[in-house]
Amino acid sequence: MQRVILAAVLIFAVGQPAFAARPNVVIFLADDAGWGDYGRNGNTTVRTPHIDSLSRDGVTLDRFFVCPVCSPTRAEFLTGRYHPRGGVRGVSTGQERLDLEERTIADAFKAAGYATGAFGKWHNGTQWPYHPMARGFDEYFGHSSGHWGEYFDAPLEDNGRMLRTKGYIVDVCTDRALDFIDRNRAKPFLCYVPFTTPHSPWAAPDQNWQQYKDKPLTQRATLADREVADETRCALAMIENQDGNVGRVLSKLKDLNLNENTIVLYFCDNGPNSWRWNGGMKGIKGSTDEGGVRSAAFIRWPAKLPAGQTVTQITGAIDLLPTLTALAEVPRVGDKPLDGRDLSPLLLQQKVDWPDRMLFSTWAGRVSVRTQQHRLDDQQKLFDIVADPDQKTPINSQDPETAARLAAAVAAWREEVFGTVTAKGGLAGNAVDPRPIPVGYREFPITMLPARDGEPRGGVKRSSPAPNCSYFVNWTKAGDSMVWLLDVHTSGRYEVSIDYTCPEADAGSLVELSFGASRLAGKVGPGWDPPLYTNQDTLPRPHGESRMKEFRPLNLGTIHLEKGQGSLMLRAVEIPGQSVMDVRRVTLTLTD
Repeated sequence: MQRVILAAVLIFAVGQPAFAARPNVVIFLADDAGWGDYGRNGNTTVRTPHIDSLSRDGVTLDRFFVCPVCSPTRAEFLTGRYHPRGGVRGVSTGQERLDLEERTIADAFKAAGYATGAFGKWHNGTQWPYHPMARGFDEYFGHSSGHWGEYFDAPLEDNGRMLRTKGYIVDVCTDRALDFIDRNRAKPFLCYVPFTTPHSPWAAPDQNWQQYKDKPLTQRATLADREVADETRCALAMIENQDGNVGRVLSKLKDLNLNENTIVLYFCDNGPNSWRWNGGMKGIKGSTDEGGVRSAAFIRWPAKLPAGQTVTQITGAIDLLPTLTALAEVPRVGDKPLDGRDLSPLLLQQKVDWPDRMLFSTWAGRVSVRTQQHRLDDQQKLFDIVADPDQKTPINSQDPETAARLAAAVAAWREEVFGTVTAKGGLAGNAVDPRPIPVGYREFPITMLPARDGEPRGGVKRSSPAPNCSYFVNWTKAGDSMVWLLDVHTSGRYEVSIDYTCPEADAGSLVELSFGASRLAGKVGPGWDPPLYTNQDTLPRPHGESRMKEFRPLNLGTIHLEKGQGSLMLRAVEIPGQSVMDVRRVTLTLTD
């Protein structure tokens, strides 16, 4: 008997939780993967044994729906609410920010005593208090923008400071997640790993690419003539690398005896980012059709959830916060009404009344609605998804009553969710969000102002049409400038650093930074004109994405900023050469 008791004590001491202990939670989120990118869902080309094991050993949410694009899905996962309610209207230029009144799943777990960490792509705000460490996460490592232009040896943010890393971005972020798990093994933790892949640029580690670059594609995209074979191969190579990193985390949980009492969730943020096999469904990323919003979703908890179960009821990203908090018996925080449902009765196979529901999908002013049987698309065409999963034959004339009922529901949802915002959902294109950027919090004194959040004026342009990982170029005239709308929280002195490049022959321009009555001038130098990277990409970079280069910091000096709102302007006073400089970001650091 004494040996049994001692063994139990030893097991608990090394981290094997008792059933009464709160479960750990690990959440993987794939970026731009489609439902069809996994072996579990029928893909015969890709190899995803570790991700597939979550389905085999846990529960598959068979009809799980997210948003057509990245940041809206992340907001819905974080809050349990449709993303327009939280102010998320776009994927860049500040439109991706989640309103500060919203409370997140990390807020809830942190309040319950969990260690919380996020490692990867955030995409719901960069500056404090939009930053992940202000939204419930104790620590953060990764990139906060929509996509990142460097996947090898990337500069990433480490709790507020930029750090040049070594290795492939997914491997590096997983390394940090593993370290977090190891350091917090003795207490409950929430570990969020939002992967960067297979979002473009098309860049996979060579060992993964070599396994796919010559593979025949026996499964084709729904619109096969739009499929680019090498893009499909590269996406699947990136997914296989991701699968290996999921396997590393699962092995760590097993090694630490945390496997049994850890909830592991895997899902995707939208449909596939290129035309490739997706089970015959209509649409890809950006579409509100089935193929644009249906996601793989697997959840495993060996201590409580049955293995190999499939939930056939429609579910969505809005359900994750109420479900995970219920499973872990963690009280949610905040008082805003949720749109999502607690799925735990379905996961636990409890007998429960589960009435049919409607799940709404919106992007760029388009709205579709899904019930258990039907989808009314954004052109108000009605489809019986059970009989016609590929959305080939509208049935409005056969079932006008259902079509009218769902059309009325969409109209009511638009009015309720968008409120006074237009039916288009607010901002259009790459317009800079009118909400000012907060600056000057003593608990987080560093504020990064990337080019994507600023407004180019005069001849200044972005380095590409896609703002997320762009930088300002074509700064050639005294009338040119770049502007960020700020809301300074604390009056004080701020150190100013500019990430720049400049041809050696053009060094020496005198530039001025101004905010209200404050001015700071300095010269651009020394010259630093590195070449664009040529060794980053497996395939040519898609049109609209910036080719990147190495930026260096230019320490401009210190400026006094008074509390309040205003425009921070960077302009040139003297330009002795052909250009001033290229600018990736301005960083303000509160010093007193």
